[in-house]
Amino acid sequence: MPKLIQLYIVNVAIGFALALAFVSAIVFFDVAGLRHLVTGTEMGWLAFAMMVMFNGVVFASVQFAYAVMSMAAPGDGPKGGKKQGITAQLAPVHVGAKKR
Repeated sequence: MPKLIQLYIVNVAIGFALALAFVSAIVFFDVAGLRHLVTGTEMGWLAFAMMVMFNGVVFASVQFAYAVMSMAAPGDGPKGGKKQGITAQLAPVHVGAKKR
């Protein structure tokens, strides 16, 4: 399996595991009355599964983006804000004016 696909699968699995833990914590601590909504209805498991799925998509994409962006070597790219090599000097500009 290519390294990029393996990296993607691992990070998506981590993201969905984090989402499952997050939604479980939200339901356990009864944030906004979600425990009552999930356990008090017949289709509460579907609401739980949808919350895990939607949060999983977000958490997995953030996890993968973090993994990709952290692959860069520390010395790569320009270091901004130093203005190295710029020697700007003011020069007078003469503009001719015409009478009307």
